[in-house]
Amino acid sequence: MKYLDEYRDPALARRLLAELERVATRPWHLMEVCGGQTHTLVRQGIDELLPAGLRMIHGPGCPVCVTPLETLDRAMAIADRPGVILTSFGDMLRVPGSTTDLLALSARGADVRVVYTPMDAVRLAQQHPDREVVFLAVGFETTAPANAMTVLHAARLGLANFSLLVSHVLVPPAMTALLDDPACEVQAFLAAGHVCAVMGWQEYEPIAHRYEVPVVVTGFEPLDLLEGILMAVAQLEAGRHDVENQYVRAVRRTGNTAAQDVIAQVFRVTDRAWRGIGTLPASGLELAPAYEKFDAARRFDVGGLHPVEDPACIAGAVLTGARLPTDCAAYGTRCTPRTPLGAPMVSAEGTCAAFHAAGRTRRSTV
Repeated sequence: MKYLDEYRDPALARRLLAELERVATRPWHLMEVCGGQTHTLVRQGIDELLPAGLRMIHGPGCPVCVTPLETLDRAMAIADRPGVILTSFGDMLRVPGSTTDLLALSARGADVRVVYTPMDAVRLAQQHPDREVVFLAVGFETTAPANAMTVLHAARLGLANFSLLVSHVLVPPAMTALLDDPACEVQAFLAAGHVCAVMGWQEYEPIAHRYEVPVVVTGFEPLDLLEGILMAVAQLEAGRHDVENQYVRAVRRTGNTAAQDVIAQVFRVTDRAWRGIGTLPASGLELAPAYEKFDAARRFDVGGLHPVEDPACIAGAVLTGARLPTDCAAYGTRCTPRTPLGAPMVSAEGTCAAFHAAGRTRRSTV
């Protein structure tokens, strides 16, 4: 990838760390709201190289991790039905539901298929008109445009055997929910660059001013993160609380208005449950009335679901940044990437998976 090395230059990283040492005169707590950023911070050891007192809090930035257990259980109940092909991105297959996961369900005979784009699911529906094809549509604002376009395409084709099981979530309501918690320690945010590439950063401006917290739109490479942290700390030291853009090569204030338009056409805002966190008002997307015929939750009556979280898993506290993975008694023992108790250990963007891959060891039992 062109310019990749420039954003991983160790000499520039040392200069940014030295500037952070100079600028930071007090302890500050910053939260990154992106699982990809979390993995870079932990994999590169950036969180451990920061000046004393400067702490990164890892937020609910993994879309797989915050997908509610009920949605997974519903997906598995649908997949277990005869005549159904359930499609998903690969990172959802080993996320544990109440009793099993999609990969194990596939091994028992369910037709569960990995796709690389939601359009692959539409093609399957065309190829198998006698089967119901369901796409498990999860993610933040980044994946919503492609899923919306898929629905529009399926509608143009007149497909009657295609549907989405939707569990889209939105970042700003999660940020405000965290800030409304009296126990919240977050003093500044690094906003996810890919979300802002779609949505822009205008919706973060009221949050920054209402809660007096700086928000810095940040990329995903080591130098992106170090510069984003430096920009946030400089604001905190100066007593400012603005939205700034570190990720200038990919993000503009208004975002991608064409993508926003297609989201608004196909989806509408709704309350949404977040795994380990609970239901947050106006924090998700559901299909708009004009496209409800593509809603798998309406199409398939799977009866009453009774999701059961493993009591040993502290995923909710990890997702809100209240605890670290290494605080969990099950971390690295009962809970590993091969035997996950919760989504943060198995997802490619999960905080527990990042800590485990980096060799971080459990520091206490709970």
